[in-house]
Amino acid sequence: MRYPKMKIITFAAIKGGVGKTTLAFNFGEWLAKKGHKVLFLDLDHQCNLTQTYNIYQSEKTIANAFTGGEVEIKSVKDNISLIPGSVQLDAIERTLENNDKKNMLLYLWMEDNYEKKQLEQFDYILIDCRPDFATATKNAVAVSHAIISPLTPSEFGYNAKFNLSSRLEAFRKDVIDYRTRESYITAKLYFLANMIRPNYGSSRELLEALELEAKEKGTDDLLGIIPAKELFNHSTIDKVSISEMEEKPDLYQKHRKFFDELDQTFSKIYDTI
Repeated sequence: MRYPKMKIITFAAIKGGVGKTTLAFNFGEWLAKKGHKVLFLDLDHQCNLTQTYNIYQSEKTIANAFTGGEVEIKSVKDNISLIPGSVQLDAIERTLENNDKKNMLLYLWMEDNYEKKQLEQFDYILIDCRPDFATATKNAVAVSHAIISPLTPSEFGYNAKFNLSSRLEAFRKDVIDYRTRESYITAKLYFLANMIRPNYGSSRELLEALELEAKEKGTDDLLGIIPAKELFNHSTIDKVSISEMEEKPDLYQKHRKFFDELDQTFSKIYDTI
């Protein structure tokens, strides 16, 4: 899916607890602060991103994009809108099991509603997915230009990279134009090393493994490193973005190094995708 000016980015992960929603929330807020119009799509049935904006509703949610009902785009603050998530989304996924279009329903909804919902007004659509590679996540991938997946220093952190990569490649091969043999799935996969503590062995091991892979394979899919910081991890809980925190002089001075490093990482995402 390619629109002239819009960029669609999915935040995905195979395992939970890696900071996916926190990254999506803060990157979107960072973009909005820079004057870009952002639309969030919450495809996680836990609805954490939706609730970060104090929205609790069961009607006109993103679930209706899969069932044919009305979907509401809610303006939540300057330059930021949201299509709310639904706790029923996982149940809806199960009902779609035998639908041959099940992985392309969001694609079709966006094509049908691009003008009706005035989607052209948005510079970015950011999609937060549940931690899996099931139907809703595949729908997000199908409409995206890029996928960002956080990796954390844990026993399975580095393996998650290969897990997601292999599932994505299988999906590419499965969704093709049979006439041209070209895949409809064109999103490029990127990674972020998240919750990094440089003095911890697990963090060093993850970064060393990523560096070695980049040298051996000539890949450049690591967008940046985000240090472990409670300030960042609690931003969705406190419902205050890092961009808003940064505007407080005392807080900025106290955590200046972290704010500057995060700004550099977000700038690289902005420049790369």
